[in-house]
Amino acid sequence: MLHSKKIAAVAVCVAAAAAVPASVLAASANTLNFQGEVATQTCEVTVNGNATNPTVPLPPVSVSVLQAAGSNAGMTNFTIGVTGCTAPASALPIKTVFVGNQVDSNGNLGNTGTATNVALQLLDPAAPSTPFNLSGAMGYAAAGLNLAAGATASTHDFAVRYYSATGNATAGSVFGTVQYAVSYQ
Repeated sequence: MLHSKKIAAVAVCVAAAAAVPASVLAASANTLNFQGEVATQTCEVTVNGNATNPTVPLPPVSVSVLQAAGSNAGMTNFTIGVTGCTAPASALPIKTVFVGNQVDSNGNLGNTGTATNVALQLLDPAAPSTPFNLSGAMGYAAAGLNLAAGATASTHDFAVRYYSATGNATAGSVFGTVQYAVSYQ
């Protein structure tokens, strides 16, 4: 029964698409991109121990700390972990790939909230002077998450912080999103 409902839904979508004028279809961005990886290793990935829809809350900061151009504040660590891995015979480097939504011209996560002149920077807390540049077509591949020989789990800390490229931040909400994946080397 479920299978027939899927077929009926597809038929309705096809019929609806057929009713759209050809000029509209030709002008639309109708390309689907698919990306994946076949790997010898797979693990379960978590952020701060949460496997689904994790949120990293940043502390509230005063607009006064984001008034100067290039200022940052509120650095907050989060941990990406892998578990359930097959124990490798030798150490396995794992890259964490971050692909940002609403990336600004500086490679930071643009704010979709109400505060102005504020973005979010991702970084490795061990190297805070070098934030990740998310403007690449494939995002940013961060090193640091390594699976030791014989291990089945590992973690690595990353961080996020408020950033004002131009200064003069205004009060309001700050929201940003990024997709993440692990790539086994």
